[in-house]
Amino acid sequence: MDQPKNKYVDFVSDGHLLQCISNLHNAYLVAKKEFTKRKFYNNKVDTFKLTFDSKFNDISETDLIKLEMARQIDKSVNNAIGTFHEEILGGIKGYSHGKLSGYDIKANDDSIFAEIKNKHNTMNSSSAESAFQKLARFADDNRQAACYLVQILAKKSFVKKWAGIINGKEYSHSRVYMISGDKFYELLTGDNNAFFKLYRSLPLAIEDFLNSIDSHSAKEETILSDISESAEKAKRNILDEITFENFYYYEGFDSLNG
Repeated sequence: MDQPKNKYVDFVSDGHLLQCISNLHNAYLVAKKEFTKRKFYNNKVDTFKLTFDSKFNDISETDLIKLEMARQIDKSVNNAIGTFHEEILGGIKGYSHGKLSGYDIKANDDSIFAEIKNKHNTMNSSSAESAFQKLARFADDNRQAACYLVQILAKKSFVKKWAGIINGKEYSHSRVYMISGDKFYELLTGDNNAFFKLYRSLPLAIEDFLNSIDSHSAKEETILSDISESAEKAKRNILDEITFENFYYYEGFDSLNG
């Protein structure tokens, strides 16, 4: 009897894809829940930049603060996007997600080990050195293994030996590579369009997931109303309210206290 065709992509099950989306959704909810007014202020909002953004880009104060909140929350979920790709790739037949095992992805026959980075520019020299050394150890311990540093969002599509100067030292290994996200998805699936297929499937899969959960649980708690209320009591506009809370201890800024 033929197996039913997947609704989303053909290299992981529908259930696995939806679970990965659910995990990422939970990461967003946690980031929003943990994002308090105190944390917003502790991050030291650059109200000079906000003033320029408001005037030069013709953005209302309310919309500007919403964008700033979204930017701060976005910093918290960037790592979760990388984990999403790890979980997707770990659901491909013959591969597994390493979680806390020292690798992010490996082939079940130990022929492939990989470290996943979501963006090409997320590593400084020390973390790059550590990643190379770790992959080289996996290669040395598994004589037939190819080991990859994967850049999901790379500047171009590529596969190449990882060799060069890192942190002032020269590194190279015959079986340690760097690879772009599309090529790594192709390597694991045998389909050169696998990464694109995932992209095309996400809007429908996300919509199906959101329709399957309690909509009230996905509502964002906003701190904008708290800031607006404080500003109204102090007879300040919203931008002055945020500026005062960030810089009341600087000379002259106490004048914003009315």
